[in-house]
Amino acid sequence: IMSSKSELWDLFDKHFQEIVRELSISPVNGGNEICWSFERIKDLLEYNAPHGKRTRGLTVVAAFKTIAGDGISEDEMKLALTMGWAVEILQASFLVADDLMDQSKTRRGQACWYLNPNVGYQAVNDGMILETCVFTLIRQHCKGKAFYADIFDLFHKVILNTLMGQSLDMEASEQPTVDFTLFTETKHAAIIKYKTAFYSFYLPVAIAFYMAGINDEQCHTAACDILTKIGCLFQIQDDYLDCYGDPEVTGKIGTDIEDNKCSWLIIKAIQLATPEQIRILQENYAKKDPEKVAIVKRVFDDINIKPIFLKHEEETYASICDEINKFSDPRVPHSIFLDLLNKIYRRKK
Repeated sequence: IMSSKSELWDLFDKHFQEIVRELSISPVNGGNEICWSFERIKDLLEYNAPHGKRTRGLTVVAAFKTIAGDGISEDEMKLALTMGWAVEILQASFLVADDLMDQSKTRRGQACWYLNPNVGYQAVNDGMILETCVFTLIRQHCKGKAFYADIFDLFHKVILNTLMGQSLDMEASEQPTVDFTLFTETKHAAIIKYKTAFYSFYLPVAIAFYMAGINDEQCHTAACDILTKIGCLFQIQDDYLDCYGDPEVTGKIGTDIEDNKCSWLIIKAIQLATPEQIRILQENYAKKDPEKVAIVKRVFDDINIKPIFLKHEEETYASICDEINKFSDPRVPHSIFLDLLNKIYRRKK
Protein backbone atom coordinates (compact mmCIF):
# COMPACT_ATOMS: atom_id res chain seq x y z
CA ILE A 1 0.00 0.00 0.00
CA MET A 2 2.95 2.30 0.63
CA SER A 3 6.65 2.03 1.15
CA SER A 4 8.61 5.02 2.35
CA LYS A 5 8.28 7.14 5.46
CA SER A 6 7.49 10.23 3.41
CA GLU A 7 4.69 8.34 1.64
CA LEU A 8 3.28 7.33 5.01
CA TRP A 9 3.45 10.96 6.18
CA ASP A 10 1.60 12.13 3.04
CA LEU A 11 -1.04 9.42 3.38
CA PHE A 12 -1.54 10.33 7.05
CA ASP A 13 -1.69 14.03 6.14
CA LYS A 14 -4.36 13.50 3.47
CA HIS A 15 -6.44 11.40 5.83
CA PHE A 16 -6.68 14.30 8.30
CA GLN A 17 -9.12 16.22 6.09
CA GLU A 18 -11.42 13.20 6.05
CA ILE A 19 -11.30 13.08 9.85
CA VAL A 20 -12.11 16.80 10.11
CA ARG A 21 -14.99 16.42 7.67
CA GLU A 22 -16.40 13.48 9.59
CA LEU A 23 -16.09 15.08 13.04
CA SER A 24 -17.49 18.46 12.11
CA ILE A 25 -20.71 16.90 10.78
CA SER A 26 -20.94 13.94 13.12
CA PRO A 27 -23.62 13.35 15.78
CA VAL A 28 -21.25 15.10 18.22
CA ASN A 29 -23.02 18.22 16.97
CA GLY A 30 -26.65 17.18 17.32
CA GLY A 31 -27.69 18.54 13.95
CA ASN A 32 -28.65 21.97 12.69
CA GLU A 33 -29.71 23.61 15.95
CA ILE A 34 -26.06 24.15 16.86
CA CYS A 35 -24.46 24.41 13.45
CA TRP A 36 -22.16 27.19 14.74
CA SER A 37 -20.17 24.41 16.36
CA PHE A 38 -19.32 22.81 12.99
CA GLU A 39 -16.91 25.65 12.37
CA ARG A 40 -15.67 25.63 15.95
CA ILE A 41 -14.76 21.94 15.84
CA LYS A 42 -13.13 22.37 12.44
CA ASP A 43 -11.04 25.31 13.74
CA LEU A 44 -10.23 23.47 16.95
CA LEU A 45 -8.99 20.40 15.09
CA GLU A 46 -7.09 22.26 12.38
CA TYR A 47 -5.35 24.56 14.87
CA ASN A 48 -4.42 21.96 17.48
CA ALA A 49 -4.10 18.51 15.92
CA PRO A 50 -1.91 18.49 12.79
CA HIS A 51 1.15 20.66 13.56
CA GLY A 52 3.27 18.35 15.70
CA LYS A 53 5.89 15.74 14.82
CA ARG A 54 3.05 13.17 14.59
CA THR A 55 5.22 10.48 16.14
CA ARG A 56 2.30 9.01 18.10
CA GLY A 57 -0.15 8.83 15.21
CA LEU A 58 2.34 7.52 12.69
CA THR A 59 3.45 4.88 15.21
CA VAL A 60 -0.03 3.31 15.17
CA VAL A 61 0.17 2.90 11.39
CA ALA A 62 3.81 1.82 11.22
CA ALA A 63 3.45 -0.69 14.08
CA PHE A 64 0.28 -2.20 12.63
CA LYS A 65 1.93 -2.50 9.23
CA THR A 66 4.98 -4.18 10.78
CA ILE A 67 2.95 -6.74 12.74
CA ALA A 68 0.29 -7.46 10.13
CA GLY A 69 2.77 -7.70 7.25
CA ASP A 70 1.97 -6.96 3.63
CA GLY A 71 -1.49 -8.48 3.59
CA ILE A 72 -3.23 -5.34 4.88
CA SER A 73 -6.48 -4.47 3.15
CA GLU A 74 -7.33 -0.91 2.20
CA ASP A 75 -9.99 -0.82 4.93
CA GLU A 76 -7.51 -1.94 7.59
CA MET A 77 -5.09 0.71 6.42
CA LYS A 78 -7.80 3.37 6.65
CA LEU A 79 -8.69 2.23 10.14
CA ALA A 80 -5.03 2.40 11.23
CA LEU A 81 -4.82 5.96 9.84
CA THR A 82 -8.03 6.90 11.68
CA MET A 83 -6.76 5.44 14.97
CA GLY A 84 -3.48 7.30 14.42
CA TRP A 85 -5.42 10.55 14.21
CA ALA A 86 -7.46 9.56 17.29
CA VAL A 87 -4.17 9.47 19.23
CA GLU A 88 -3.05 12.81 17.76
CA ILE A 89 -6.39 14.42 18.68
CA LEU A 90 -6.11 12.98 22.20
CA GLN A 91 -2.64 14.54 22.41
CA ALA A 92 -4.14 17.86 21.27
CA SER A 93 -6.79 17.66 24.02
CA PHE A 94 -4.05 17.27 26.66
CA LEU A 95 -1.95 20.10 25.22
CA VAL A 96 -4.84 22.57 25.06
CA ALA A 97 -5.44 22.07 28.80
CA ASP A 98 -1.75 21.80 29.69
CA ASP A 99 -0.87 25.13 28.04
CA LEU A 100 -3.70 26.91 29.85
CA MET A 101 -2.64 25.46 33.23
CA ASP A 102 1.03 26.28 32.66
CA GLN A 103 0.19 29.67 31.11
CA SER A 104 2.52 28.80 28.22
CA LYS A 105 2.87 31.23 25.32
CA THR A 106 3.67 29.14 22.26
CA ARG A 107 3.15 25.56 21.13
CA ARG A 108 4.39 24.02 17.88
CA GLY A 109 5.50 27.42 16.60
CA GLN A 110 2.18 29.24 17.09
CA ALA A 111 0.33 30.95 19.95
CA CYS A 112 -1.24 28.52 22.41
CA TRP A 113 -4.94 27.92 21.70
CA TYR A 114 -6.22 29.66 24.86
CA LEU A 115 -4.45 32.87 23.80
CA ASN A 116 -6.52 33.14 20.62
CA PRO A 117 -9.29 35.77 20.49
CA ASN A 118 -12.59 34.46 21.91
CA VAL A 119 -10.97 31.39 23.48
CA GLY A 120 -9.43 32.06 26.92
CA TYR A 121 -10.90 29.76 29.57
CA GLN A 122 -13.19 28.24 26.97
CA ALA A 123 -10.11 26.14 26.21
CA VAL A 124 -11.19 23.89 29.12
CA ASN A 125 -14.38 23.00 27.25
CA ASP A 126 -12.48 22.75 23.96
CA GLY A 127 -10.12 20.16 25.46
CA MET A 128 -13.17 18.11 26.44
CA ILE A 129 -14.63 18.47 22.94
CA LEU A 130 -11.39 17.09 21.49
CA GLU A 131 -11.53 14.11 23.85
CA THR A 132 -15.13 13.46 22.78
CA CYS A 133 -13.97 13.50 19.15
CA VAL A 134 -11.56 10.67 20.00
CA PHE A 135 -14.34 8.42 21.30
CA THR A 136 -16.59 9.37 18.39
CA LEU A 137 -13.92 8.08 15.99
CA ILE A 138 -13.50 4.87 17.99
CA ARG A 139 -17.25 4.28 18.08
CA GLN A 140 -17.80 5.01 14.41
CA HIS A 141 -14.90 2.94 13.12
CA CYS A 142 -14.36 0.08 15.59
CA LYS A 143 -17.90 -0.79 16.71
CA GLY A 144 -18.74 -4.39 15.85
CA LYS A 145 -15.07 -5.37 15.51
CA ALA A 146 -13.49 -7.97 17.81
CA PHE A 147 -11.12 -5.39 19.34
CA TYR A 148 -13.72 -2.64 19.95
CA ALA A 149 -13.98 -3.16 23.73
CA ASP A 150 -10.22 -3.56 24.15
CA ILE A 151 -9.45 -0.31 22.33
CA PHE A 152 -12.23 1.55 24.14
CA ASP A 153 -10.88 0.35 27.50
CA LEU A 154 -7.32 1.11 26.50
CA PHE A 155 -8.11 4.76 25.72
CA HIS A 156 -10.04 5.17 28.98
CA LYS A 157 -7.21 3.71 31.06
CA VAL A 158 -4.56 5.74 29.30
CA ILE A 159 -6.55 8.97 29.70
CA LEU A 160 -6.95 8.29 33.42
CA ASN A 161 -3.21 7.62 33.79
CA THR A 162 -2.34 10.80 31.91
CA LEU A 163 -4.69 12.95 33.99
CA MET A 164 -3.25 11.48 37.20
CA GLY A 165 0.26 12.26 35.97
CA GLN A 166 -0.80 15.78 35.03
CA SER A 167 -2.31 16.18 38.48
CA LEU A 168 0.94 15.09 40.17
CA ASP A 169 2.86 17.47 37.92
CA MET A 170 0.62 20.41 38.81
CA GLU A 171 0.57 19.55 42.52
CA ALA A 172 4.31 20.04 42.83
CA SER A 173 4.24 23.30 40.89
CA GLU A 174 1.20 24.77 42.68
CA GLN A 175 3.01 24.91 46.05
CA PRO A 176 3.02 28.50 47.40
CA THR A 177 6.71 28.25 48.30
CA VAL A 178 9.61 26.34 46.80
CA ASP A 179 10.00 23.07 48.68
CA PHE A 180 12.87 21.05 47.25
CA THR A 181 12.06 18.10 49.53
CA LEU A 182 9.11 17.40 47.20
CA PHE A 183 11.44 17.08 44.20
CA THR A 184 12.53 13.44 44.41
CA GLU A 185 13.49 10.95 41.73
CA THR A 186 10.60 8.70 42.79
CA LYS A 187 8.08 11.52 42.40
CA HIS A 188 9.58 12.56 39.05
CA ALA A 189 9.55 8.96 37.77
CA ALA A 190 5.83 8.67 38.63
CA ILE A 191 4.99 12.02 36.99
CA ILE A 192 6.73 11.23 33.72
CA LYS A 193 5.51 7.64 33.49
CA TYR A 194 1.88 8.64 34.00
CA LYS A 195 1.87 12.07 32.37
CA THR A 196 3.71 11.14 29.18
CA ALA A 197 4.89 7.57 28.73
CA PHE A 198 1.57 5.70 28.61
CA TYR A 199 -0.21 7.83 26.04
CA SER A 200 2.82 8.72 23.96
CA PHE A 201 4.41 5.31 23.57
CA TYR A 202 2.34 2.44 24.94
CA LEU A 203 -1.02 3.63 23.55
CA PRO A 204 -0.07 3.77 19.82
CA VAL A 205 1.62 0.36 19.89
CA ALA A 206 -1.14 -1.24 21.98
CA ILE A 207 -3.73 -0.08 19.43
CA ALA A 208 -1.71 -1.78 16.68
CA PHE A 209 -1.47 -4.95 18.82
CA TYR A 210 -5.23 -5.13 19.35
CA MET A 211 -5.96 -4.43 15.67
CA ALA A 212 -3.61 -7.26 14.74
CA GLY A 213 -5.29 -9.64 17.20
CA ILE A 214 -2.60 -9.55 19.90
CA ASN A 215 -4.60 -9.19 23.09
CA ASP A 216 -2.92 -11.39 25.69
CA GLU A 217 -1.85 -9.71 28.89
CA GLN A 218 1.66 -11.18 28.93
CA CYS A 219 2.67 -9.60 25.63
CA HIS A 220 1.05 -6.24 26.48
CA THR A 221 2.74 -6.11 29.89
CA ALA A 222 6.19 -6.84 28.50
CA ALA A 223 5.76 -4.33 25.68
CA CYS A 224 4.31 -1.72 28.05
CA ASP A 225 7.39 -2.05 30.25
CA ILE A 226 9.74 -1.27 27.34
CA LEU A 227 7.53 1.46 25.87
CA THR A 228 7.05 3.31 29.16
CA LYS A 229 10.84 3.29 29.62
CA ILE A 230 11.20 4.84 26.15
CA GLY A 231 8.52 7.33 27.20
CA CYS A 232 10.39 8.23 30.38
CA LEU A 233 13.56 8.91 28.39
CA PHE A 234 11.46 11.06 26.05
CA GLN A 235 10.14 13.14 28.97
CA ILE A 236 13.60 13.58 30.49
CA GLN A 237 14.74 14.87 27.08
CA ASP A 238 11.72 17.19 27.17
CA ASP A 239 12.77 18.50 30.59
CA TYR A 240 16.25 19.14 29.18
CA LEU A 241 14.96 20.82 25.99
CA ASP A 242 12.62 23.01 28.06
CA CYS A 243 15.76 24.70 29.37
CA TYR A 244 18.36 24.12 26.65
CA GLY A 245 16.34 23.60 23.46
CA ASP A 246 16.24 26.20 20.71
CA PRO A 247 12.68 27.63 20.60
CA GLU A 248 13.11 28.07 16.82
CA VAL A 249 13.53 24.29 16.62
CA THR A 250 11.25 23.08 19.43
CA GLY A 251 8.44 25.50 18.57
CA LYS A 252 7.84 26.38 22.21
CA ILE A 253 9.38 28.49 24.95
CA GLY A 254 10.11 26.51 28.09
CA THR A 255 8.57 27.59 31.40
CA ASP A 256 9.58 24.76 33.78
CA ILE A 257 11.84 26.97 35.92
CA GLU A 258 9.21 29.73 36.26
CA ASP A 259 6.45 27.15 36.87
CA ASN A 260 8.22 25.44 39.79
CA LYS A 261 8.20 22.12 37.90
CA CYS A 262 9.58 18.93 39.38
CA SER A 263 11.85 18.44 36.36
CA TRP A 264 14.83 16.16 35.85
CA LEU A 265 17.20 19.16 35.76
CA ILE A 266 16.25 20.58 39.14
CA ILE A 267 16.39 17.12 40.75
CA LYS A 268 19.90 16.53 39.38
CA ALA A 269 20.93 20.04 40.42
CA ILE A 270 19.71 19.50 43.99
CA GLN A 271 21.68 16.24 44.18
CA LEU A 272 24.90 17.83 42.94
CA ALA A 273 24.77 21.41 44.23
CA THR A 274 26.81 22.87 47.07
CA PRO A 275 24.82 24.34 50.00
CA GLU A 276 25.50 27.80 48.53
CA GLN A 277 24.16 26.77 45.11
CA ILE A 278 21.07 25.26 46.78
CA ARG A 279 20.47 28.61 48.49
CA ILE A 280 20.73 30.43 45.13
CA LEU A 281 18.36 27.93 43.49
CA GLN A 282 15.83 28.30 46.30
CA GLU A 283 15.86 32.07 46.01
CA ASN A 284 15.47 32.11 42.23
CA TYR A 285 13.50 28.99 41.22
CA ALA A 286 9.78 29.37 40.48
CA LYS A 287 9.98 33.11 39.83
CA LYS A 288 8.56 34.72 36.68
CA ASP A 289 11.47 37.22 36.55
CA PRO A 290 13.73 36.49 33.51
CA GLU A 291 16.82 37.55 35.49
CA LYS A 292 16.07 34.96 38.16
CA VAL A 293 15.51 32.30 35.50
CA ALA A 294 18.93 33.19 34.07
CA ILE A 295 20.50 32.77 37.54
CA VAL A 296 18.99 29.26 37.83
CA LYS A 297 20.32 28.36 34.37
CA ARG A 298 23.76 29.63 35.42
CA VAL A 299 23.75 27.26 38.40
CA PHE A 300 22.75 24.42 36.05
CA ASP A 301 25.72 25.33 33.86
CA ASP A 302 28.10 25.51 36.82
CA ILE A 303 27.03 22.03 37.87
CA ASN A 304 27.72 20.83 34.29
CA ILE A 305 24.22 19.56 33.77
CA LYS A 306 24.58 19.25 29.96
CA PRO A 307 27.24 16.50 29.94
CA ILE A 308 25.44 14.77 32.82
CA PHE A 309 22.24 14.70 30.76
CA LEU A 310 24.05 13.43 27.63
CA LYS A 311 25.65 10.62 29.64
CA HIS A 312 22.28 9.72 31.16
CA GLU A 313 20.66 9.67 27.72
CA GLU A 314 23.36 7.36 26.37
CA GLU A 315 23.21 4.95 29.33
CA THR A 316 19.39 4.81 29.25
CA TYR A 317 19.47 4.15 25.51
CA ALA A 318 21.86 1.23 26.03
CA SER A 319 19.81 -0.29 28.85
CA ILE A 320 16.55 -0.07 26.84
CA CYS A 321 18.31 -1.75 23.89
CA ASP A 322 19.26 -4.61 26.23
CA GLU A 323 15.67 -4.95 27.34
CA ILE A 324 14.42 -4.99 23.73
CA ASN A 325 16.86 -7.79 22.92
CA LYS A 326 15.36 -9.86 25.76
CA PHE A 327 11.80 -9.38 24.46
CA SER A 328 10.77 -12.62 22.82
CA ASP A 329 7.39 -12.80 21.18
CA PRO A 330 7.55 -14.07 17.61
CA ARG A 331 4.52 -11.96 16.64
CA VAL A 332 6.24 -8.69 17.50
CA PRO A 333 9.41 -7.67 15.62
CA HIS A 334 11.99 -5.76 17.68
CA SER A 335 11.99 -3.01 15.06
CA ILE A 336 8.72 -1.70 16.54
CA PHE A 337 10.59 -0.71 19.70
CA LEU A 338 13.93 0.13 18.10
CA ASP A 339 12.41 2.47 15.51
CA LEU A 340 10.75 4.48 18.29
CA LEU A 341 13.86 4.52 20.46
CA ASN A 342 16.08 5.59 17.56
CA LYS A 343 13.57 8.25 16.54
CA ILE A 344 13.88 9.99 19.91
CA TYR A 345 17.56 9.32 20.70
CA ARG A 346 19.53 12.59 20.71
CA ARG A 347 16.49 14.51 19.47
CA LYS A 348 16.56 18.30 19.31
CA LYS A 349 12.79 18.86 19.30
